[in-house]
Amino acid sequence: MPSPTDTQQEQSSLRTWLVSIAFLLSIAAALYFLLYTIDFFVIAHRSKDLGFWQNFVKLSPGDSANVVGGMAEVLAAVLGIIVTVASIIVQLAATRYTPRITDMFFRDRINLSVISYYIIAAIYCLWITYSIRAGAEDGAKHFVPVAGVLLNSLFMTGALLLMAPYFAYVFRFLSPENVVRRIREQTVSHVEDVPRRQGNIRAQQEVVLEGVEQLADVALNTIQNKDMIIASRSVDALRELCVEYLGRKKELPETWFSIGGKIAQNPDFVAVTEERRSDLTRQRTWLEYKVLRQYQMLYAEALNRMRDINYLVAIDTRYVGEAAIRSGDREVLQLAIKFFNTYIRATLNARDIRTAYNVLNQYRILAEEVIKAGLNDVAEDVGNYFKYYGQVAFGMKVTFVTECVAYDLGALNELAHKLGSGALPRLLKILLEVDKEAEAEVQETSLRGVRKAQIKLATYFLQEGEEALARQIFEDMRDERPDRLRSIRAELLAIDSKDFWEIVDRGENFDYLVPERKEKLHVFFGWFPKETVE
Repeated sequence: MPSPTDTQQEQSSLRTWLVSIAFLLSIAAALYFLLYTIDFFVIAHRSKDLGFWQNFVKLSPGDSANVVGGMAEVLAAVLGIIVTVASIIVQLAATRYTPRITDMFFRDRINLSVISYYIIAAIYCLWITYSIRAGAEDGAKHFVPVAGVLLNSLFMTGALLLMAPYFAYVFRFLSPENVVRRIREQTVSHVEDVPRRQGNIRAQQEVVLEGVEQLADVALNTIQNKDMIIASRSVDALRELCVEYLGRKKELPETWFSIGGKIAQNPDFVAVTEERRSDLTRQRTWLEYKVLRQYQMLYAEALNRMRDINYLVAIDTRYVGEAAIRSGDREVLQLAIKFFNTYIRATLNARDIRTAYNVLNQYRILAEEVIKAGLNDVAEDVGNYFKYYGQVAFGMKVTFVTECVAYDLGALNELAHKLGSGALPRLLKILLEVDKEAEAEVQETSLRGVRKAQIKLATYFLQEGEEALARQIFEDMRDERPDRLRSIRAELLAIDSKDFWEIVDRGENFDYLVPERKEKLHVFFGWFPKETVE
């Protein structure tokens, strides 16, 4: 079933074609009749009894043969040009983006209609030529198909008029943005058809699975070719597909969620254990798993090559997680969280600090939505994952990532307090445990950022009148070295701009405190012995 966008596109294309054909035809007709009138009344030699319109209807066998004699060859040549040019363009696009373009092209109604028109016109031209009879030498028994010759001329006119708008349509049809849009919309339309075609579930699953892989294929090829715009469109299309699917998921029959047939032989499902496949069936998440697996592949491909794609994958994974929260689908939310963890692990292994900085930002935003939804157990799990990867980064001596984790955990604590979330006690404990793995002195020195994040949170608690919570942070750093405490206080007091002095995705200065919270620094550090902080 055509989507609304497809219908609008077809209507727009039809209007464009009609306008183009009318414009070209009007110019040609005006030019022809102008010169024909001049010839007929002024220049040309003619019989006195020949009327103005008789040239179009009074045809001898010789006249009709002359009119249609070369038209069949011309139509065949035009058809050859159309097919050759279209085939070359389609093949180039299929090679660059996805083989599915070929299938899409020859299934498109407009392409089929135009090619059919040329074939019908060429065949008709051959047949009308065959039907003309000049008769015997005495001129008897001749046959001149006047209407047929006129129609043949109209066919030929239409064939020539169609060339320009059709080539414009082909180029527009094969533009990468339109290819991506069509794949997504066709895939979604197959999902919409599932409730009406429950007798053919396996075939529908295979078509939808193929659509997901084709979108990922376009993204992968464009990443390799460093085509940022099309890669972004494809990554976004996967997210749009997944989010739309989540909105329709409750309408689907139970058999849709089982993994069987050809999709069970798909590499992404063959690679997992039978138990895991059973879990995906029970959790009703095989399609979301497939989409996120494509994201994982694209993420790995883009690491240290096209960081913007890494950020976009993280953003779109967050959107999938947020859609799962809105739909009440905890299983998909848990799946999105697992893939966020996978992205962080791959980023740390690649030691891509900048990407980790931005991906953690998206992960934290998803965690904030989890807290807002009241999913305290999930929020605590995410907090533990943050702590774990912060400590992994610390062990790998990628300590800036550990500091980012601490600041993000601090932000989650603030939000949990503002919303009165039951996850606050556990999240605070997790933040205070981020720096517990330090062993060597040089490593301990590198955790200043973690302490700053903890102190920032303490100032928030003090501003909100939660001295007991701020005291927990104080107790955790009671034995901190005096020189470190003094330098941390000086640095926090010295920051006057909330915006970082470089262009970064977060746009914020980690160490900035509003004046009201800066005042609370003196309260917090006042709990330490005077000789420690002065």
